[in-house]
Amino acid sequence: MTLPTFPGPIDRPRRLRTTAAMRALVREHTLRPADLVLPMFVREGASENRPVSSMPGVVQHTMDSLVRAATEAVERGVGGLMLFGVPETKDAIGSGATDPKGILNLALARLRAELGDSTVLMADLCLDEFTDHGHCGMLDDAGQVDNDATLVRYRDMALAQAEAGAHLLGPSGMMDGQIAAIRDALDGAGRTDVALYAYTAKYASAFYGPFREAVDSSLTGDRRSYQQDPANGREALRELELDIAEGADLVMVKPGLPYLDVLKDVAAASPVPVGAYQVSGEYAMIEAASANGWIDRDRTVLESLLAFRRAGASTVLTYYASEVAGWLQGGLPEHLREFA
Repeated sequence: MTLPTFPGPIDRPRRLRTTAAMRALVREHTLRPADLVLPMFVREGASENRPVSSMPGVVQHTMDSLVRAATEAVERGVGGLMLFGVPETKDAIGSGATDPKGILNLALARLRAELGDSTVLMADLCLDEFTDHGHCGMLDDAGQVDNDATLVRYRDMALAQAEAGAHLLGPSGMMDGQIAAIRDALDGAGRTDVALYAYTAKYASAFYGPFREAVDSSLTGDRRSYQQDPANGREALRELELDIAEGADLVMVKPGLPYLDVLKDVAAASPVPVGAYQVSGEYAMIEAASANGWIDRDRTVLESLLAFRRAGASTVLTYYASEVAGWLQGGLPEHLREFA
């Protein structure tokens, strides 16, 4: 048999895919428990956990169950916990966000007392869970979000969360100048130790639907006047430049998988660590498809998380964080080892 001739040597990349050991040897990206941050919800006045129907496996915690779940996640090695509060009562200015006895601040204090510095305790810094109108900021007389009045509330909220014990604050409201305002408030109070995780590129996305159930959102209408337009990519780099100049310690792209192109661009340009948030809608789709037998759940979960790492995220916020950290800690079965 005469083999065909070629003008040059044949590149054979498949040689590096022949065995599991060979693939592991040349693998470019892996997952570690410390790469993952677990978002958690705690409900004021709850006597038992309340399941989030659109997010199977996710609950609104009681204070005691929050501590148990957080402790388990930390023992599994997760990198951090991002806490959201669900108050019993709301008002126009989101009073519960700055009340030392508000659910979020009480939960932060409890977790800091229980866990100390064994993890990075993060707090969502936004008013949407606490306002009766459901927006991320203060409203003016015309019913529009008042950017600068909101910054005053964010400053107070930052100080309350720092006092409660948060190591890191996540301003997620997409107000102009929010990082500068919060950094100034913290530094002025001597809290230079508290870091800021800027939601640099947060899009007005349809993928947030289940989250609004998780926090009992009161929102009517939308947030398109302050969250980013899904059609825009370059705008994220402008937001990145502003957040870095204002003092952000980490930056984030949210949602995750629908915006991997934005994540890759931000990661290439950022001088600080970059994260991504695998949001509620992404989680719900994986759970629904796997429940119907259409996908392999565990492989899909790990593949989706690896996609964030490949695109440049050093940190991934995901509702799978504790579960996946447990898998990684215990040693993955053969058919999943390509992901770690």
